[in-house]
Amino acid sequence: MARSLLSLPKAHLHLHFTGSMRHSTLIELAREQGLHLPDALEQDWPPRLRATDERGWFRFQRLYDIARSVLRRPEHVYRLLRETAEDETAAGSRWLEIQVDPSGYQQMFGGLTATLELVLDAAEQASRATGTGLAVVVAANRTRHPLDANTLARLAAQYVGKGVVGFGLSNDERRGQARDFDRAFRIAKRAGLLAVPHGGELLGPRSVAQCVDDLDADRVGHGVRAAEDRWLMERLAERQICCEVCPTSNVGLGVAERAADVPLRRLFEAGVPVALGSDDPLLFGARLLRQYELAREVYGFTDAEIAELARQSIRSSAAPEPVRKELIKGVDDWLASPE
Repeated sequence: MARSLLSLPKAHLHLHFTGSMRHSTLIELAREQGLHLPDALEQDWPPRLRATDERGWFRFQRLYDIARSVLRRPEHVYRLLRETAEDETAAGSRWLEIQVDPSGYQQMFGGLTATLELVLDAAEQASRATGTGLAVVVAANRTRHPLDANTLARLAAQYVGKGVVGFGLSNDERRGQARDFDRAFRIAKRAGLLAVPHGGELLGPRSVAQCVDDLDADRVGHGVRAAEDRWLMERLAERQICCEVCPTSNVGLGVAERAADVPLRRLFEAGVPVALGSDDPLLFGARLLRQYELAREVYGFTDAEIAELARQSIRSSAAPEPVRKELIKGVDDWLASPE
């Protein structure tokens, strides 16, 4: 009998704030506030998405914005993060780095600083309640002006050691060159934050290379298109730059036709560190555990290889060293246990 993936300690490094919401919570909050949800977020959930063209990406963003609109009061933020931490704990995730763009909520919660402080307090409370470590990545938006990213980087830098561990760059990578945001990432890196931009999802290997060369990335969100360039994979492996691979999301957005087409095995065998992630379970219908199940069922990973995936997620995280050591010991114990 196969070892239980639920009991495997792991870190989750690619999860977006709004996208982490439970579907049942979205429905409940919308009904409480008299908000109409489109069929794609209710009867036809999870939605059928394909974002490889601009129209498809616009539809994805529209659904995301609608979901965000139900979070109107501070108690909604506390609920979302408590439930997310509970779901992480249930999946064996012992460390979560959740990504949030405070500018998406600043009008609701009193500005950028007040929004970030609300998220950080909610994250701390959720972590204490569940025992799963919870940290925040502040993310800029590629579709907005780079000056906005500079502002967010300065804000994130003020909360180093207070719950913020990284600085990201999300949204449609076709809409903004990585180099346009280099100043923001210099600000973040000088403050000691991890650089974790998205790249290599909707665009090819060059997008990943730009994240590495222009933004000094420590990890790359997605990064799967790096598998199309052997030289680039060698660079990622040599520098141990982790790719946050989200198989369910890749299929959901049309980056890959089937889960089997996501090049997880190719990256892993090339020595590129990989951290499995769920991206936006609210829109793709699957959380972290399902990504590990796919590693076993679709990509043919042995338990020893799955254990190494878990170790790579932990090593690539911003978790404090004592937490890393404890989690890696847990992975070793999981692998040493009888099947």
